Amino acid sequence: MATETQLGMTGLHLVGLENLRQRWGWFLALGVLLVVLGMVALGSSVFMTLATMVFVGWLLIVGGVMEAAHACSCKGWGGFFIDLLTGILYVVVGFMVVANPGATAVALTLLIAMFLVFGGLFRIVVALVVRFQNWGWLLLHGVVNLLLGIAVWRQWPLSGLWVIGLFVGIDMLLNGWSLVMLGLAAKNLPTSEQPA
Repeated sequence: MATETQLGMTGLHLVGLENLRQRWGWFLALGVLLVVLGMVALGSSVFMTLATMVFVGWLLIVGGVMEAAHACSCKGWGGFFIDLLTGILYVVVGFMVVANPGATAVALTLLIAMFLVFGGLFRIVVALVVRFQNWGWLLLHGVVNLLLGIAVWRQWPLSGLWVIGLFVGIDMLLNGWSLVMLGLAAKNLPTSEQPA
């Protein structure tokens, strides 16, 4: 009869544990690459902000062209005009973003600041009113969001040139470190022949 530990290892094996252990080096290499790219992005946050806006603009253009082409291929469908107009709107907005990445970043940064402020206030109110278990963590989250939103808003419109690049860099850095840690942990996983 199988023990609980053996059943647990069998369950983990089913989700690709052996595959993860065999390819730990790829996870580690990707993590290191993302850490390096994240540090570069943090060091050149203005460039990263503008590059991100241009990338988003081109995504909108490509998506709009594809949606308009889809609409033209299905002319008999009742939603033809909505599909076509949505595709055209995506293309127009995409070209506006690509033509003015700085202005787009400034406008988007204001929206991010307002999202952080109102999201922070909401979390603070919920944490103080509901007082569920570990409510302090939600309160801390709300306070950090509120302060971050106010800091971004107080430096706006100048913050519009670096905030998005900073956020992208931080995300890449943290994602890279998590992959590095996963790769190092996967290296030490037991093989399927070894007892748990």
